[in-house]
Amino acid sequence: MGRLRHHFGCEMQIEERRMNISARNLLKGRVKQLTPGAVNTEVTIELPGGAEIVSIITKSSAERLHLSQGQEVYAVIKASDVMVATE
Repeated sequence: MGRLRHHFGCEMQIEERRMNISARNLLKGRVKQLTPGAVNTEVTIELPGGAEIVSIITKSSAERLHLSQGQEVYAVIKASDVMVATE
C-alpha cells in the first residue's frame, strides 16, 4: 500500500489513486485511541513494538478519513530540521 523512497520522499498507493508526498518519515501503525474534541481530534497511533505517536488533527479531517480504533494508518512526519540535545 505505501513504500518509503529514501531520497525522494514517499509514494503511497491508495485504492486506484497514487499520492506523492515530500515527507520522508512514514510510519505504519494502528489507531489505538481517538479522543474527539469540539474542533480537533487527538489520534494515538501504536507502532509495531508498542511505541506510540500522538497527533492532533481537525475533527473534520478525522471524519473524512473515517478513522476508527484498530484501523491501520500511517503517521506521516514532515520536519524541516531535527535538533539534538544532551543533558
